[in-house]
Amino acid sequence: MNLIDKYLTYVKSIRRYSDRTVESYRSVLENFCLHTSDGQKYSDDQLLAALNQSEIRHWSAELMKCGLGAKSANHHLSVLSGFCRYLLKEGYLQTNPVRLVPRPKEERRLPVFYKSEAMENYFKTTEHNADRNSLDDFLENPESDVASAHYKARLSRLIVSLLYNLGLRRSELVSLQIRDVDFGRNVVRVKGKGNKMREIPIVASLCEEILLYLEAVDALVGGKRSLTEPLLITESGRKLYPVYVDRAVKAQLAGREGITGQKSPHILRHSLATGLLDNGTDLNSIKELLGHSSLAATQVYTHNSVAKLKSIYESAHPRAKNGGKNGD
Repeated sequence: MNLIDKYLTYVKSIRRYSDRTVESYRSVLENFCLHTSDGQKYSDDQLLAALNQSEIRHWSAELMKCGLGAKSANHHLSVLSGFCRYLLKEGYLQTNPVRLVPRPKEERRLPVFYKSEAMENYFKTTEHNADRNSLDDFLENPESDVASAHYKARLSRLIVSLLYNLGLRRSELVSLQIRDVDFGRNVVRVKGKGNKMREIPIVASLCEEILLYLEAVDALVGGKRSLTEPLLITESGRKLYPVYVDRAVKAQLAGREGITGQKSPHILRHSLATGLLDNGTDLNSIKELLGHSSLAATQVYTHNSVAKLKSIYESAHPRAKNGGKNGD
């Protein structure tokens, strides 16, 4: 087993990274090897010899020259740095050469989010897709075409509800099982990045929406399901998948008052975090809710709040309104 395979085995088995992440890391590391060996096969000795400041700097420049953005180039460097830290720990290297390589400067972009008022308006105008009356209509004939459309609308609304109310990542949403919802304690257990578990409280209205949805599912499949089955399934009975979630979010938010621009699951997550911060929630609590590994990842939302504060200042402060001039 070569050094790259050893490292990838380590991050998968010990660090518990997902298969998707492991394959992404493999692609980056093999890209570095192909660059340093001019596309030829390489040995572990050749790889170790290439792990120097000069070679890594040249690789970084080539990535940018090939059209990679600064953020993607920095991701490549971060993956290589993680590999070097592993080699350092195992005694193959004496220093981490990536630390000496300047990182491409990224343009700072604030997280996009939907205002709380716009989301409240969405939930109000779609509440008929989450209530008991429409469910009773569905239960009368769950195999009809009309019932299928109703189920899809109910599912899509619940997808948005869970993403926004719990601040879930898309991967966390599709991985939810029935047993992850504890109706007795009003919490949802979520498996996040690195298989880290966290519990998120859920409000009574969301509990009710989930319970009614589960009644619809039972009717759709013709009986009770086991607690280890997926919480959410499509109208054809399949486990929910990422593309379905993306389409559902876009369809649900299209044309809604106050919701413009890109429509994605992650923006719903941003929207919850920004709304909580604007309402006075401390950063540590938001960090725990979102499942961030460090506070630095959560602090990006403070920039949105500062922007809001600046807007309020400029529109309301007496001196800001007259340009800071003396007098009236």
